[in-house]
Amino acid sequence: MHKYLKHITITLALLILLMMAGAFAGTVRLQAADNPAGPAQTEQAAPADQAAEQDTSSDKSTTGKAIGAALTIAVAALAGAFSMGNAISKSVDGVARQPEAEGKIRTTLMLGLVFIETVVIYALIVAILIIFVM
Repeated sequence: MHKYLKHITITLALLILLMMAGAFAGTVRLQAADNPAGPAQTEQAAPADQAAEQDTSSDKSTTGKAIGAALTIAVAALAGAFSMGNAISKSVDGVARQPEAEGKIRTTLMLGLVFIETVVIYALIVAILIIFVM
């Protein structure tokens, strides 16, 4: 039973790291989109050019948010699906080897699946925060 918890803990740690990598990718893209021309060129631009640059910057900012949010939720959901499949297959193997331990294995499996799904839901929350807050 403890070997399942070890795998679940490692999977949760990897999911959190991947979720943070997606959020970091989105914020780096946003920072790059905020000032694409550099400070020297934006001071010398005409007011009409500045309005056009702001529209372009807004489009790039929206694109950066979308990419960051999509990357965050996609990586977390993909990793969560693989880890859930792995946990389920290991529990089925355990039940096949020891049918008398089915109750304990099922309890541990359900607890692990809940933890994995919680991390995926956190990734969804981070993706929503990237879109609406940043």
